[in-house]
Amino acid sequence: MYAPERQQETLRLAREGGRVDVLSLAETFQVTAETVRRDLKALDRAGLVRRVHGGAIPAGRLDFEPDLAERESTAADEKDRIARAALAELPDGGSVVLDAGSTIARLAAGLPLECGLTVVTHALPVAARLADHPGIDLHLVGGRVRHRTRAAVDAWALRAYGEIRADVAFVATNGFSPGGGLTTPDLAEAAVKRAVVAAARRVVLLADSAKYGQEHFARFGGLADVDLLITDTGLSPEDAAAIEAAGTEVVRA
Repeated sequence: MYAPERQQETLRLAREGGRVDVLSLAETFQVTAETVRRDLKALDRAGLVRRVHGGAIPAGRLDFEPDLAERESTAADEKDRIARAALAELPDGGSVVLDAGSTIARLAAGLPLECGLTVVTHALPVAARLADHPGIDLHLVGGRVRHRTRAAVDAWALRAYGEIRADVAFVATNGFSPGGGLTTPDLAEAAVKRAVVAAARRVVLLADSAKYGQEHFARFGGLADVDLLITDTGLSPEDAAAIEAAGTEVVRA
């Protein structure tokens, strides 16, 4: 079976079953798991499926939101590289806001012991990583905690972010593109992310390349709101140049 035929059958199975997984497809087509991953990447780039941990789902499910464990294990190497690159954007002894997100949690875990920062976050996983850090003055923003992301949302969180002005905000997103902007599946999460963007003088977006071109239900900003995008080398030089032409600096880690 040629690749186009295999990809067409993969798309049919995804639409019929709501999801496909790599190992089952490899067995079905009698190919390697790496071949299946290349097929899924091609379908993802074409906007026909969306890659998730272990497989893919049909495109168009704007309400789909992976849980925390799935986020942590997806694109782990890329997220590690992005988090390491983000360390260079920390202010010297200043203040930062850390949004909810698996890549940002990696950034929090990698903060050097010698750094001294005021950190504000509404993300419980981020706060847990920093609670014992000797150089961090940690401020935890409260509110209703969403089980899926372990992040505080709603009025308390919005009010708290309305009262601060940090040096840098490190922001996460489920999808980004020049046309679609920054999007996430949940309206409450989007509202807090919008407040985070407004609460800092400089905005750094941490997003792996698989999120490029993805659009979700709730929009919380545009790439024009972002000073710097740190992503991985899966984002093509052409796409990076298009983003930079619109005014956002891009680092491909």
